[in-house]
Amino acid sequence: MLDATMKQQLGAYLNNLRNPISLLVATDGSPKAKELEELATEIAELNDKISLTITEEPINGRAPVMAVAKEDNAPRVFFAGIPLGHEFTSLVLALLQAGSHPSKEDQALQDQAKGLTRELNFEVYVSLSCHNCPDVVQSINLIAALNPNVTATMIDGGVFQQEVTEKEIMAVPSLYLNGELLANGKQTLADILNLVDDDADAKAAAAMAEKEAFDVLVVGGGPAGASSAIYAARKGIRTGLIAERFGGQVSDTVGIENFISVPYTEGPKLVAHLEEHVKEYDVDIMKAQKVVALRDGADGMKEVELSNGAVLKSKTVILATGARWREMNVPGESEYKAKGVCFCPHCDGPLFKGKPVAVIGGGNSGIEAAIDLAGIVEHVTVLEFGDTLRADAVLVKKAESTANIKIIKEAMTTEVLGENGKVIGLKYTDRKTDETHVVDVAGIFVQIGLVPNSEFLKDTLELTNRGEIVVNSHGETSMAGVFAAGDVTTAPYKQIIVSMGSGATAALGAFDYLIRN
Repeated sequence: MLDATMKQQLGAYLNNLRNPISLLVATDGSPKAKELEELATEIAELNDKISLTITEEPINGRAPVMAVAKEDNAPRVFFAGIPLGHEFTSLVLALLQAGSHPSKEDQALQDQAKGLTRELNFEVYVSLSCHNCPDVVQSINLIAALNPNVTATMIDGGVFQQEVTEKEIMAVPSLYLNGELLANGKQTLADILNLVDDDADAKAAAAMAEKEAFDVLVVGGGPAGASSAIYAARKGIRTGLIAERFGGQVSDTVGIENFISVPYTEGPKLVAHLEEHVKEYDVDIMKAQKVVALRDGADGMKEVELSNGAVLKSKTVILATGARWREMNVPGESEYKAKGVCFCPHCDGPLFKGKPVAVIGGGNSGIEAAIDLAGIVEHVTVLEFGDTLRADAVLVKKAESTANIKIIKEAMTTEVLGENGKVIGLKYTDRKTDETHVVDVAGIFVQIGLVPNSEFLKDTLELTNRGEIVVNSHGETSMAGVFAAGDVTTAPYKQIIVSMGSGATAALGAFDYLIRN
């Protein structure tokens, strides 16, 4: 299962085990079970502190399953399926945590996880090609490792297809708690704790209330926000960074090939490096917090209000809230989100294996999605509103030469069609003939650009009609002492490297403002 290089690397990690751990594998004689047994055997052979038991009895009603536990303890972390692909890291971390190797997660979040008092049985359905799924798997695994009231189970939808069908799961990750759906999509440890800890908002608000005023408060944790925080902190001024999730849109990006000096990387990896870099400096990072208002305070400070009611104060503010996927805003779209309407082809594509799907949008993201999906699904129909595709010529040529991709131009999607809780098709209007057509599809992947995350600033700052924050060459907004950077602004070309540059500009602009005022 593991090649020589992976064994060598894993063996080095396993040297960090502080106590013996046990693996329990439930097998049912299937090919997948034999793969899991082989994987577990190879892992056990790498370190004397690992014991392995094979059983033909299902674990929690499932097989194949691998349970991971501290020796002589009941297992609380389970992998139903083969934890390879993107989930191999989740397996490695689970092994280390069972062996009492400390987590690098924020200590405050670990303490919050330890303090949960009710019984929580998490299950998360994943696909091994999903780059968002490991965040959820690793988060619930850590909670389970820290708290004896919690269990965590990763379920590979490709192996347990009957469960996926019965639960009508059409998007991953799908997180269940005690048998009921808790959340869909990417979730951080802080997000999950906020969902299950009834006192989370009150605790967070109390902690925020005790914070001293900042010199610079950055709102947003994407490339622009990280760059702003680093440049501000390097000036030796009190810097804070608050964000709903660190990484923003980059967390959802798979391949990145245009980040100068790095020929290829992936979004989650770049996000990890960004956060690691920010933590090298004295930056107060506050995650899983949503900003709902910005205003001038009576004392001359800027006030940033959070959804939990807390108010942070700062001499200057840098807004780097980024953007999110644009929606079609047609009947049926909201109703069938995560039930066939998707925004991540890499995550959810495998769930539509052998089925027809549609991609909305003929830009780079849309055509790339169509090409990726074509290797998995039965057929891809691309609907482009304009009369020409906006994607790069090399992508268009590839799509046009792929047998199971059909491209329809001048097509305006008008409705998502569904039945029995799932997508069955869509309607579109031919903009040349005004005729209405129906396309039978099981999934619809929306790839039509981005919307700035600026709604809370509508009556506060000057915005364009598209919602972008108007900034000058120094990142200044229409409110004195407030700066902005990245995709939320009028800065042209929504690119990672451009956002980083604008973040540095905004931080230097804020520092200059502090000096002069």
